[in-house]
Amino acid sequence: MRIISTGPVSPAQKRDIASNYAKGDVLAFLDDDAYPARDWLKQAVRHFADDSIAAVGGPGVTPKEDNLRQQASGRVYSSILVSGRFAYRYIPKKRLEVDDFPSCNFLIRKDVFQELGGFGVNFWPGEDTKLCLEITKKLGKKIIYEPLALVFHHRRPLFTPHIKQVVSYALHRGYFAKKYPQTSLKFVYFLPSIFLIGLLAGGIISLFFGSIRVIYLSGLFLYVMSVFLFSLSKKSRLIPFIFFGIIATHLSYGIYFLKGLFSRKLSEENA
Repeated sequence: MRIISTGPVSPAQKRDIASNYAKGDVLAFLDDDAYPARDWLKQAVRHFADDSIAAVGGPGVTPKEDNLRQQASGRVYSSILVSGRFAYRYIPKKRLEVDDFPSCNFLIRKDVFQELGGFGVNFWPGEDTKLCLEITKKLGKKIIYEPLALVFHHRRPLFTPHIKQVVSYALHRGYFAKKYPQTSLKFVYFLPSIFLIGLLAGGIISLFFGSIRVIYLSGLFLYVMSVFLFSLSKKSRLIPFIFFGIIATHLSYGIYFLKGLFSRKLSEENA
């Protein structure tokens, strides 16, 4: 192991610097709050026998030793109501080809990484979105999701630390919807904002029209019941945290996705 002092730079820049010192053919990235399963490298590296595959990613699973509020955060992220078809990033699902994957569990050929100039941005989160876009669209290479190449990723506990992370995700994804539309301009990313607008507009309109009020309240009831059903857990103490965590995640993501969407430039671009 070698520790390289970088000074106060972004995680993306740290990884770019480290790649210049790495001597292997494959670069393997983790976050500072993640640790790998024993066979992580074995399960991931075997895919590089295929020359068309440039990178491999795997799920970031919530560790069993995380506390109650961290476990609830993990359940919120892995819920279909929050992550939809992207839940495979948090729990093992079937193997598939992807076009965007987080760098908390990401392996890439060193020659591909250097050919693309590394991450080459100050975005965090979001540096991985730019790199994956160049892998798939610029080079025409593949990124494979391997469920067995898993790492254990400590969660930020509900509520404040979790919501701060969600806000950062949403802000960047909203901004990327116009900066990197090839992979970020997807309807699914707009759903929390659509829900938020419907919640506010429907509430105001229903004050003046009785027929609309019935539809609005019925829809709101169905939403609350859906959240409750997806919050059920064998650990009863988790249920209220998951329930309110899903709702808080939807609302905060909806607000900050719109903020990112209408931002001219994010602060780290000026760094």
